[in-house]
Amino acid sequence: MSALRTLRVVGFLEGLSFLVLLTVAMPLKYIFGLPIAVRIAGSAHGLFFLLFVSALFRAATERDWPRRRSLMALLASLVPGGTFALDRTLKREIEGDAGTAPHS
Repeated sequence: MSALRTLRVVGFLEGLSFLVLLTVAMPLKYIFGLPIAVRIAGSAHGLFFLLFVSALFRAATERDWPRRRSLMALLASLVPGGTFALDRTLKREIEGDAGTAPHS
């Protein structure tokens, strides 16, 4: 799988886990007194965040991204829903690569 496709998949999982942590696990902890929900969702989110950083490093290195672009992608992972916005730019980049690929 290409670096950009990997980043899209991991970014989706990271973003989804962040939203689950904020919208499901946190209310379960603070409203219903179930701290285990945050432990489980937080652990999953932590793993996906580390995978995201790794996939981002791979994509940025292989594609020779400027530091600013890499930093903006990293910042997107810190904002709820940010990785979904990043996904749109990655999708356009993949489509652009497919449009310029030589045909056999």
